[in-house]
Amino acid sequence: MTMNKIGNQKSEIGNVRAFTLIELLVVISIMGILAGFTFPVLKMVKRQQYLKIARAELEQVAGALDNYKAQYGAYPPGNGAGTIQAGLTNQLYYELLGTTYNSTTKYYMTLDSSATILDTAFTTAFNVGGIINCTKGSGEDAASAKSFLSGLRANRFGTSLANGVWVTNLVTSVKGPDENYRPLGVADVNPFRYVYPGVQNPNSYDLWVQLVISGKTNLICNWNKQVQINSPLP
Repeated sequence: MTMNKIGNQKSEIGNVRAFTLIELLVVISIMGILAGFTFPVLKMVKRQQYLKIARAELEQVAGALDNYKAQYGAYPPGNGAGTIQAGLTNQLYYELLGTTYNSTTKYYMTLDSSATILDTAFTTAFNVGGIINCTKGSGEDAASAKSFLSGLRANRFGTSLANGVWVTNLVTSVKGPDENYRPLGVADVNPFRYVYPGVQNPNSYDLWVQLVISGKTNLICNWNKQVQINSPLP
């Protein structure tokens, strides 16, 4: 390579125009403005996703409750306290999954073997005398329990204390979703609340779940299709 060619290449490199400091600052400012518009939109999309999933799960539980009533002529009992606050803990998991009862050990067990509870502990936890959807008897007089929520994934139930007893709850898979929202004092256990007879629906039942998103409560319930923000419900 001749010296003349080398000199021409250096000259071409030297003529390449670089960004000035002002131009870089302008580009960074534009990116910041775009990010300022994008982040709120992404948060809104995520909120709608949480609400949509929780609503679908609530409707699934509501469908199971209707099938339960068709089988037994009534909805599962509430926890006996008779107020909407009482719905925070309930026996829906056991009633809708179905159980068997061992008279020797005095334990109820769900049909899928995912949860057990002592019969006396069940009374302590929920203020009711037992489980209706339970296999009973033998031979021609046998009555088999039925699962109304078969194939439930592990992210749809969680354990917590109820009156000093560890119980299994039906929960929403979206969790809090805010990490610090723990209505039962346990991380990632956000239960579906249930009262029967209902306070909002006195002729049937109340079913609801609350999501806390960016510090605001979002109530999803079976008495209003619209999401209610910062509802006073527990």
